Amino acid sequence: MERPAFTLGVEEEFQIIDPDTRELRSHVQEILDEGKLVLKERVKPEMHQSVIEIGTGICKNIAEVRQDVGEMRTEIIRLARKNGMRVASAGTHPFSNWADQKIFPDPRYDSVVQEMQLLARANLIFGLHVHVGIKDRGLAIQIMNEALYFLPHMLALSTNSPFWLGRNSGLKSFRTKVFDRFPRTGMPEYFETTAEFDEFVRILVSTNCIDNGKKIWWDVRPHPFFDTIEFRVCDVPMRLDETVTLAALFQAICVKLYRLRQQNLGWRRYRRALILENKWRASRYGIEGKLIDFGKQTEVPFRDLIAEMLDFVDDVVDDLGSRREVEAVGWILENGSGADRQLRVYDATGGDLKKVVDYICEETSHGLPVETVYSRSAS
Repeated sequence: MERPAFTLGVEEEFQIIDPDTRELRSHVQEILDEGKLVLKERVKPEMHQSVIEIGTGICKNIAEVRQDVGEMRTEIIRLARKNGMRVASAGTHPFSNWADQKIFPDPRYDSVVQEMQLLARANLIFGLHVHVGIKDRGLAIQIMNEALYFLPHMLALSTNSPFWLGRNSGLKSFRTKVFDRFPRTGMPEYFETTAEFDEFVRILVSTNCIDNGKKIWWDVRPHPFFDTIEFRVCDVPMRLDETVTLAALFQAICVKLYRLRQQNLGWRRYRRALILENKWRASRYGIEGKLIDFGKQTEVPFRDLIAEMLDFVDDVVDDLGSRREVEAVGWILENGSGADRQLRVYDATGGDLKKVVDYICEETSHGLPVETVYSRSAS
């Protein structure tokens, strides 16, 4: 069997912010019009007009991901500032109400609203999607099955949505629970073969549940149109560095699972219901909680499990050229996930959510050529 390319593709969803009120602004069209001239198809609207999505090209390695995502973030921030707006990268807006946001005029979104009704209008959330290129669909399904175990770990690292409608939700990823209200979300079942998965999709299409596989919104899925598996479990992180680290980890996990298969080994599968227990803990407590070690049948501090995960992928990261990016998990563990940092600002400012939005906007441009962003927007 030919070794998969394990290429990467990254999509990030951003908030468009009014710099005065710090609320979401339904003004995506102004950014899109000029953005498409520069970024072409790599920038697109989402269902709500206060959301904009960027997507990389096919990246051969993590260095290309960093360059692509960095350039696109820089350009989106520049365009937003030119049009009197700001950009924020977090899984939910701290206080804006979904009911005040306009829906982007597009037949695809109209059909989603028609089917989902208020659930669609209230689905004002922002995620990170990471594609890992695996051309052999049978292999992709098998790697997807084994990668399920690691999804709660990755969610915990990415948690960046503690607030909802002006309240501290008590969760580190409230975005996760908002999206759970949609059908065909969350943790997928195991599929033994490509034929089994294809039959599942065929039944949904033939019974008018969906028109194509893109309306399967699981935490990880075989992409219906690309030769990738797409990881969708994460909140969009604040910093470029965090996005790059998460992408590097997803790639390393896939490559390690492939290597095990080449050695006639495999990763033990656990019941979906058990993995969902860990996902709940990840959404509730983030990196500060405990997850379950199902093999030992005991609770383990998240930081211990992450150390094990880093050890698990250690022998592939040098070949991938991603050791620095993977080991940057240490920065998240030391400084907190986005949710932890948002909550620190909230506590330090006496609960001032506008200050939290300002902080998110500042973090969104961290690691970018800020002088370029500012000088361009002043022109």
